[in-house]
Amino acid sequence: MADHIGQRIAARRRARRMTQADLAREAHVSLPMIKGCERGVRKPGPSTLEAIAAALAVDASRLDPAYVGTSHRVRAALPAVSAAIAAYECPLDPPACSLPEIQADARTVMAWRLAAQYGLIAAKAPRLLTDALAHLHAATGKERGDAARVVVAVARAADAVAYKSGAHDLSARLVDVMRWAAGHADDPNLSATVAYVRAETFFAAHAYRAGQLVLEQALDTMPAPGTEPSNATRGALHMRTAVVAARAGDADSARGHLLEARTLAETLPEGIYLGTAFGPSSVSVHEVAISVSLGRDHIGRALEVADSWAPGDETPAERRSGFWIEVARARLWSGDPDGAFESLKAARKEAPQHVRDHPWAREDIEKIRRLKRSDATSLTAYAEWIGAI
Repeated sequence: MADHIGQRIAARRRARRMTQADLAREAHVSLPMIKGCERGVRKPGPSTLEAIAAALAVDASRLDPAYVGTSHRVRAALPAVSAAIAAYECPLDPPACSLPEIQADARTVMAWRLAAQYGLIAAKAPRLLTDALAHLHAATGKERGDAARVVVAVARAADAVAYKSGAHDLSARLVDVMRWAAGHADDPNLSATVAYVRAETFFAAHAYRAGQLVLEQALDTMPAPGTEPSNATRGALHMRTAVVAARAGDADSARGHLLEARTLAETLPEGIYLGTAFGPSSVSVHEVAISVSLGRDHIGRALEVADSWAPGDETPAERRSGFWIEVARARLWSGDPDGAFESLKAARKEAPQHVRDHPWAREDIEKIRRLKRSDATSLTAYAEWIGAI
């Protein structure tokens, strides 16, 4: 029986047929850290534990029973994020590190965002935002565009933390930072990527019709597709516009935008383009999201997709988790609370931090508990974990 954290990590790693190097790479931590933890000579801090747990597709409490979650640490970091962008238009201190160093950090936080490792982002975001903004203010020539892309990448990672934590005002301010930074780069794809993220503001406000119009205007101003990045950026914006249109009740526009996205996805492999996942799998995930967003009369299509397909490792963990949350809602609406609970458990395995902060997951587990009182033990354990009770 595993009696310390390192032994539990090793047991889970072997069960998933991963080497120590595989785990270090997937968790974005050093190989010596993994080796030291497994030998019991090092104890991972909360952020490192969460990263390892995410890579092993388990909740961190399975590795350390004393673990109390990320929410309080994430929320405690939000004031520092807010302070870092309080005067984003004004140059303050000079950069504390080189542009290549901050670019490498930006790639790291992008990977954390796609893996829904919000605790790691929260710990690093204030300093990274400060450094990235300092570089943009100091940069000239070609470096100005490079620095603008770094600001967008880091602010987008911080926004993921703010938005998922329900700090929607801070999220909207981070979107403003992204829009401002994108204006310093002669890159229409970067502006379109920011428009994609800006949709969160309309989701938070339930201003779906306004969001649909804004995203359609962004599509109209994009240059004609041609390169892989431009095709992927346009396709991703069509996907996001389709979901907003579905929330607005505009089924025809939603399906039209989804068709445009699918046509573009057929020309590309599934991958990460300018920080956004796009490709055939992403379009299928969004087809489920659109069906659920359109309401109960449309969930049949969501269930058809889920019964024959599921996203694999080609899709980021956050998006895989989102797929199962959407499927859970469709199954619950169809009168299948058992299937809905299985889908929520699948979502948790993919990205625990994402599920824990998702309002739909919390709402649905509460309803499932009311419907399935005979399964109170397992349902209550899940509900306590997610904070529904």
